Amino acid sequence: MTRQSFRADLLMLFIAMIWGSTFVAQRLGMDAVGPFFYSASRFILGALLLLPLVYFRGHAENGSTESLWRDGALLGLIIAVGINMQQVGLQFTSIANAGFITGLYVIIVPIIGIFLRHKMHPSTWLGVFLAVLGTYFLSVKGDFSIAKGDWMQLIGTFAWAAHVLLLSVLSQRHDPIRLSIVQFFVCGVVCLLLSLIFEDMSAQNVSQAVPAILYGGVLSVGLGYTLQVVAQRNAIPSHAAIIFSMESVFAALAAWLVLGETLSSRAMLGCALMLIGMLIAQLVPLYLQDEQPSAPHPQ
Repeated sequence: MTRQSFRADLLMLFIAMIWGSTFVAQRLGMDAVGPFFYSASRFILGALLLLPLVYFRGHAENGSTESLWRDGALLGLIIAVGINMQQVGLQFTSIANAGFITGLYVIIVPIIGIFLRHKMHPSTWLGVFLAVLGTYFLSVKGDFSIAKGDWMQLIGTFAWAAHVLLLSVLSQRHDPIRLSIVQFFVCGVVCLLLSLIFEDMSAQNVSQAVPAILYGGVLSVGLGYTLQVVAQRNAIPSHAAIIFSMESVFAALAAWLVLGETLSSRAMLGCALMLIGMLIAQLVPLYLQDEQPSAPHPQ
């Protein structure tokens, strides 16, 4: 391992900590404002923070402005589905459950890819089996019921998976920073409209939610995305897959440290199986076929 790759690993670990702990900020933010308003605030803030990079990078846009906004708007709408399912679902499930279920997108992406005629490595099926089994232990109760929040997290996970697949195509047509700004801005505007329709704006205590909004917007969306771009220039792909999969573990750890959330032994077994399944699905193809892992999602 070179010094550069070691630094990249440390940077990615820091990013995974940010994204994992953001689940706590999302929960705390909803103590003062509604879930739609919180999502709107953090994504609009994240878009604004990325704007200076357009000037400093000096990279010309590959496609037309019209196609940039069209593609960015489509991605932003998908993010809006994913983040709102995640945000609202946090009201009805634990942060640990949300973190691990969200991480299942690394399993869902190759499964969806089958219908798009993408090749799927045989080892991925083992990862899928372990992840599904882990989800059962984590979410399914003794009476075979599943919490409403877990269902919402799972729906959001399919949105994240669709976003990864679509982004792999659209990112080739546009400057990644410009595309990110558009998708974050569109997502923020959609969430703001939902907040105006479904939430009581007079009851929003924005000043109390500022720390959580800053954490989610500045660190998770703005800083997290930017550092990911920097880190993965020198990162070893297999290391990136392992480290970013730790986001779900950091979510559970942050929930325990900050909010006192605990997991039963059954849930801990489920988390372990899900994490092992996600790693197998990511790492085995890398080692055997030298494939690239899917880019992780900022939370």
